[in-house]
Amino acid sequence: MTTAEEPTATAPHDQDPTGQPSGDVTAQDVTGRPSAGVRDLHLTDSVRSAQDDARAQGGQASAWMPYLPASGSPHCPPGVDPATLVWAETVAPGGYTHKVLARGTRLRFDDPTGDACAHLLLFNALEPAERINVADTQKIPWQAYLGESHPLLSGDGRVLAVITGDSSGRHDAFCGTTTDAWNERKYGDARPHGPSPSGRGLFLKAAAKHGLSRRDLPPSLSFFQGVRVEADGALAWRGSAGPGTHVELVAEMPLLVLVANVAHPLDPRPGYVVGPLRVHAWRSAATGPDDPRFTATPELHRAYLNTVDYCEARGL
Repeated sequence: MTTAEEPTATAPHDQDPTGQPSGDVTAQDVTGRPSAGVRDLHLTDSVRSAQDDARAQGGQASAWMPYLPASGSPHCPPGVDPATLVWAETVAPGGYTHKVLARGTRLRFDDPTGDACAHLLLFNALEPAERINVADTQKIPWQAYLGESHPLLSGDGRVLAVITGDSSGRHDAFCGTTTDAWNERKYGDARPHGPSPSGRGLFLKAAAKHGLSRRDLPPSLSFFQGVRVEADGALAWRGSAGPGTHVELVAEMPLLVLVANVAHPLDPRPGYVVGPLRVHAWRSAATGPDDPRFTATPELHRAYLNTVDYCEARGL
C-alpha cells in the first residue's frame, strides 16, 4: 500500500529517523566501490564557505519533517483552521517525535499509506512521574480494545487523554513496542539510525530530550495495526484497515507526548515494513461535565472528577 507522494519504506540508511542526512554516509558507484561521501558534496573549507553552504540548504524540504509554522502544513485535517495548529509533522518510517501539549489540545494521527504504526506514550507534562497505565486504560472502561470514546488513563486514576475519533479500528493495547533484542533477532539490526530501529530505542531518545530515562518508560499503546485475542488466548495480528485512516484524541491534562513510528512486534512480514505518519495538533477544549463521556460510567466519572480536581487546583 503506497502512494506516489509518500511511499512506504524502511528507515533510510542515509538519514536519521527524522529524515535528516546523517553526514557520515558513503555512497557507492555502479561498481560497488565507495565514492564521494556526503561531506565531499559540500564546500566547508572556511567559516564563510561553511556559512554559505549551510544557508544554501535552507530552501530544501524533506518528505519527513515538522512544518514550521504549523499553520503551513500541506496536510491540515479537514475542518480545522490552520491558524489554530500548534503541531504539524510527517514522521518518517522508523522515525520518532515528541511534543508538550496544553490541556484541551486536539491531537490527530493520520496513516496515509496503511502501513504506519504509531506507538504512543503519554506523560503528565507537569509531573512526568504520572504516565499512561495500559492496565488501567483497559480496566477502567471495561474494554481492552481501543476505539472512539476510550479514555487513556494514568496510574493515578486520571484521564490523560480520550479518543474522540477513530476511522481505523485497528489498534493494540497488549503488545507494547519492539525492543533492540527483538529487532536484532528478527531484522539483524536495531540501531536508532539504522534500517530497523526499535520502538523502545526511539522512545529512549525522545525521553532523554525531556530529562527522562529508561526507568521512566512504561508499556505503550499503538495505533493503526490491530491485535485481537483469539479464543485460546493467543494474540493475533490483524494488520491495517488500509490507507487514509485517522485517530483523534483530546488532551485532558497537559501532556508530554512521545511517538515512535516503527513496525509492530507481531507484524509477520519478514521485512521492516512501516509507512509515514502524519501528526497534527490544534487548540481546543478539554472534556467538560456537559459532555456525555464525563458521566458515561461510574468509573469514568470518578476519573474525570480526579482530573478536573488536579487541573483546577493548578489554574489550568
